[in-house]
Amino acid sequence: MTKRDIVLKISGSTGIKQILVKKVVQKTFDTIFDALKDKQRIEIRNFGIFYLKKRKKRIGRNPKTGQVVPIPERNTVLFKPGLEMKKAII
Repeated sequence: MTKRDIVLKISGSTGIKQILVKKVVQKTFDTIFDALKDKQRIEIRNFGIFYLKKRKKRIGRNPKTGQVVPIPERNTVLFKPGLEMKKAII
């Protein structure tokens, strides 16, 4: 599902113009993105939690050459589904 699919689905079920729905959806994603950039945790009740986890530096290996490659530490975004999502999916 793409952002456009989300906009079309919301617009179709609510009757709100697509351009307005697109602005709201984009602003929602921008707000989540900005919060993650500021290292904040985003908790959306019954949906899930987005949070950052710092991955330690480690040694990797190039699969083609077998050469040892150092991998620097970095942040990665993780998602933990909420109870309602778990019940619906599992």
